[in-house]
Amino acid sequence: MGCRQSFRQCCDRPKNTNVRISLPAVCFVWQIVVIILFGIFIRYDQESDAHWAEYRKFQNISSDIENDFYFRYPSFQDVHVMIFVGFGFLMTFLKRYSFSAVGFNFLIAAFGLQWALLMQGWFQSLDPMDGKIKISMESLINADFCVASCLIAYGAVLGKLSPVQLMVMTLFGITLYAVDEYIILNLIHARDAGGSMVIHTFGAYYGLSISWMLYRPNLDQSKRLNGSVYHSDVFAMIGTLFLWMFWPSFNSAITDHGDGQHRAAINTYLLDMVIGHMVHIQNSTLAGGVAVGTAAEFMLMPYGSLIIGFCCGIISTLGYIYITPFMEKYLKIQDTCGIHNLHAMPGVIGGIVGAVTAAAASEGVYGKAGLINTFDFTGKWKDMVPSRQGGHQAAGLCVALCFGVGGGIIVGCILRMPIWGDAPDDNCFDDELYWELPEDEESIPPILEDNNHMRNRDV
Repeated sequence: MGCRQSFRQCCDRPKNTNVRISLPAVCFVWQIVVIILFGIFIRYDQESDAHWAEYRKFQNISSDIENDFYFRYPSFQDVHVMIFVGFGFLMTFLKRYSFSAVGFNFLIAAFGLQWALLMQGWFQSLDPMDGKIKISMESLINADFCVASCLIAYGAVLGKLSPVQLMVMTLFGITLYAVDEYIILNLIHARDAGGSMVIHTFGAYYGLSISWMLYRPNLDQSKRLNGSVYHSDVFAMIGTLFLWMFWPSFNSAITDHGDGQHRAAINTYLLDMVIGHMVHIQNSTLAGGVAVGTAAEFMLMPYGSLIIGFCCGIISTLGYIYITPFMEKYLKIQDTCGIHNLHAMPGVIGGIVGAVTAAAASEGVYGKAGLINTFDFTGKWKDMVPSRQGGHQAAGLCVALCFGVGGGIIVGCILRMPIWGDAPDDNCFDDELYWELPEDEESIPPILEDNNHMRNRDV
């Protein structure tokens, strides 16, 4: 405890300051920077450039229908809806924070997509011939994935950070994600089709570490607003349904065309759920989709998907009931949306399942060509064997954890600076601080224990 307090004190904010950074100024400057960077670096790839006709003839491609757009766009559309509608409405459960939940989700996503195209482009698709980033439909999907990690982190600090703080968190989160993704997928050569490690584990522990650094001992002053009412839970359920419906597309969007993509969609579709309190239905039902992400394209078998979904639903539900209040009371981590239960624990489970499944792969199950295709045993990895691949999968999970926790602590120190203008303790979880609200707002009813997402506080 003393170590944590002394570490926080070295990053502590001054008590008084008159300096504040305004959101409009940040957005204006950012757009100018983005326009310049896009003008210098971003170009169309060969399948979206006007020279496609010449390229098609040179490659003996028979029809325009073989353009990657027609293979990837349906999945992109589903993932895009998940980012803006699914995640946005999932966070509307707070009784007086629905405007901010959806609005700031939009802000993070729109801001993050631009930076993600640049950061991922510099690491993944920079053309060595001309130094340009060539973007494609797959680039847009990967940018959505990148933003998803920051939206997961947003769930831990929902209602407690200012819009400028959220933009700073996203700027660093996108940067860390791009490096983390490059190390895991390219240097370590781990497979992570649905992002259990790269997206969910990193994003969750990034957000939890920031929340730990920004712990508010007097947050109980806003306790009356830290809960749901009937209509806010209904709106949050809309987000759950969109995420639930499109999760097969999320886990299969960037897998190789053919059996791998087909298998990833089936494995994600075959997930179970646990029914209980409304918050459990809204979140724990999605835990299986998180956990199956890494192994989605592997030969997991349909019964394996059902087992993962069933176990993660139970673990996530128990997490909301017991682990979340324990973390707040003893670890000083205030997790507004319970991302530890929906993304962190299932993400780690998904990484472990991926490592075990990869290590257990054999030619008898996959076939020789299937092993090479599924695990990309080509080029410098052509001598890789499944047992070693399992070790590489485990290493990828460790990297995601290190980047999430370490990056979150560093960014948390930055966000403690007083210039960002965060909400006071007695005015968190309230739209009124940032939005013009209708005058006929209903009065706030007293919070009920069943309406509180932080049950069993005395554990």
